[in-house]
Amino acid sequence: MTTGQNLRPSPIAGTWYPGEPATLTRSIDRFLSAAQPQKIDGQIIALIVPHAGHRYSGVVAAFAFNAIRGMPVKNVAVISPMHQFHPARLLTTAHDAYVTPLGSIPVNHELVTRLNKLLKADLGDGLTPIVADQEHSLEIQLPFLQRVFSDGFELVPVMMRDQSPDTARALANGLAKTMPAGSLLVASSDLSHFYSDAEAKALDGAILKAIGDFSPESVYQVEAEERGFACGLGAITAILWAAREMGADKVTILNHATSGDVTGDRSSVVGYASAVVYKTK
Repeated sequence: MTTGQNLRPSPIAGTWYPGEPATLTRSIDRFLSAAQPQKIDGQIIALIVPHAGHRYSGVVAAFAFNAIRGMPVKNVAVISPMHQFHPARLLTTAHDAYVTPLGSIPVNHELVTRLNKLLKADLGDGLTPIVADQEHSLEIQLPFLQRVFSDGFELVPVMMRDQSPDTARALANGLAKTMPAGSLLVASSDLSHFYSDAEAKALDGAILKAIGDFSPESVYQVEAEERGFACGLGAITAILWAAREMGADKVTILNHATSGDVTGDRSSVVGYASAVVYKTK
């Protein structure tokens, strides 16, 4: 672990995922081994991954993280919802680095500052930095990224309290102009919550079709019509719009499951899916 940095302490290590480094490494490697790699014929620009505890959604997430193993990525923007109340619409960390049991991940403050300026110009306000946030949906992705990018990377963390189309579009424009070539975007989102397994599959199928059609506009329409749901709606649509501006032209849904596949309780489940967004060759 890097010392001398202003580290964001983890509020979820040891609960949402293992808190001991060797145990966490073995756990993530098992998820990656269990997720069948799928050939993606193109340059991956973005991922969509779930953010439940690793026990519940780790294998689903691993399908996406497997797809980027070996990619030469130096900067990763992780976009998540912000589940706790905050008056600002877009937030980032005030710390210099995130810490997990696998070590620290430096925040690329130069890119965060650049993104902040673009958002202020577009929205009138930008990224509000916060200390010691409790948000799980951004951090839950970091140990996977640490395992697949073992040489390290720098992080651009964004948490969305406001997931409206205007905010998502502004964030997308900012990300497309900010992130250097070869960067990776990651949208953190679960899907439907607390429906029966059969209902969840129908609801998730509707929103996954819109995602698979590479249509952020349709993603919003599906949720507005209550035909499907995503708690990271703004994160998904922002990375779709941004990835399109960065040259992506295709989305492939890699895997879908529900919490019932793990717990055996199919009366009230949460839906999880993973996808890659890429530029075809």
